[in-house]
Amino acid sequence: MYFLDENFLFPPVELASDDGLLAVGGDLSIERLLLAYHSGIFPWFNPEDPILWWSPPLRMVVDPKNYRAPKSLSSFMKRAPFDFTFNQEFEKVIRLCQTAPRNGQDGTWISDELIASFTKLHDLGWAKSVEVWQNGELVGGLYGVDLGHVFTGESMFSLVSNASKCAFVWLINYLNENNYDLLDCQIYNDHLALLGAFEMERIAFIEILNWSSKLS
Repeated sequence: MYFLDENFLFPPVELASDDGLLAVGGDLSIERLLLAYHSGIFPWFNPEDPILWWSPPLRMVVDPKNYRAPKSLSSFMKRAPFDFTFNQEFEKVIRLCQTAPRNGQDGTWISDELIASFTKLHDLGWAKSVEVWQNGELVGGLYGVDLGHVFTGESMFSLVSNASKCAFVWLINYLNENNYDLLDCQIYNDHLALLGAFEMERIAFIEILNWSSKLS
């Protein structure tokens, strides 16, 4: 187990545990967060716990250039009563992600401290959001960290059926149109798999991340 201090350094990601836990402690400063995301590391922890930093051996990703949405979702999007915007209501999106109910979860890992840090990232142009609107109301969306050629998704919310799924597909289309290499979804779950995400070995993910960083 690696404990971080005031220095903005992380151990090599290969030293993470089998489940991907790499380090504990540190802070959510802009400098540390940017170093983490550019290194293939992300924070994920309960608000009452110390900060935990992860780099799982398998990374859940989407290749925007080769993505095909499930037929039922693709059909729904053609008639969906939604409008989409990009990066217009970041703070509203992250706060709705914080309060969105999750199956099997009593609380949220999105703490007020994390919201404050990610809002700063947004102000600096690193964190961005997708908004889904219905009749002028914000009904779904997602947010994440934009590294230039890799977008790391953090969380989604939906107040009406299929709104977050449509935000997901809209983002992938946006990333494809703008020549991104990957949408990083971080950790496997069945919902992401049904939407078309797949697992990639960490070493391959880091290679793409490093190559993309040189272009950014």
